[in-house]
Amino acid sequence: MRSSRTLSAIFALALILFILTVSIGLPIYIRPFYYAHIDAMDLPQYSGYSAETIRESYDAVLDYLTLPGRSFSTGDIPHSAEGAAHFADCKVLFDLNRNVLLLSGLVLAVLGLLRKLGKTGPYRLGRYSAARWAAVLAIAAPILVGGLAATDFDRAFVIFHRIFFPGKSNWLFDWRTDPIILVLPQDFFMHCAMLIGGGLLAISLGILIFDIFREKKGRR
Repeated sequence: MRSSRTLSAIFALALILFILTVSIGLPIYIRPFYYAHIDAMDLPQYSGYSAETIRESYDAVLDYLTLPGRSFSTGDIPHSAEGAAHFADCKVLFDLNRNVLLLSGLVLAVLGLLRKLGKTGPYRLGRYSAARWAAVLAIAAPILVGGLAATDFDRAFVIFHRIFFPGKSNWLFDWRTDPIILVLPQDFFMHCAMLIGGGLLAISLGILIFDIFREKKGRR
């Protein structure tokens, strides 16, 4: 039994989106990743806030960004209306990433179940499996974007905000009115980008290696 090209393409697209959104979720949902930066980047000395205050502030912001029905808060660190507006814009992106992750995961689960029940054949696009195509494309993305960011992260950071927050400037925080920016330095976001890229590479390579070995085993 062969799967249709349409189902195979849907499987590949869902897998790419799943890999991407899981990788983006790594610095979002693994909060110890940020906690490790508090002392490593000497944020209490830099910001004037205690490590406990910084951690509680970060948790309050992440709760707002990732959990439904939460009001915006930066804990004991002050924020302006402009700052709150930017985090509201960020929440839209966080919600989008979560929803795409859940939807793509559901699609993969359904297609996997259909395959296991024998309702469809292997998902292939031409000579290779749809999973291999998805892994290769997912690997190409961080190499391209990571190469551009590595050469000039400051410029990449600005371009990112201009793309995802078009026509807005409230992401240009003033530490005097939004001292939260003092505990969210740009270097932290660079490390987030590195974690996302590393996650993309690791997951994609894992899928690629597994698929190659599975195909070789099937030929024996």
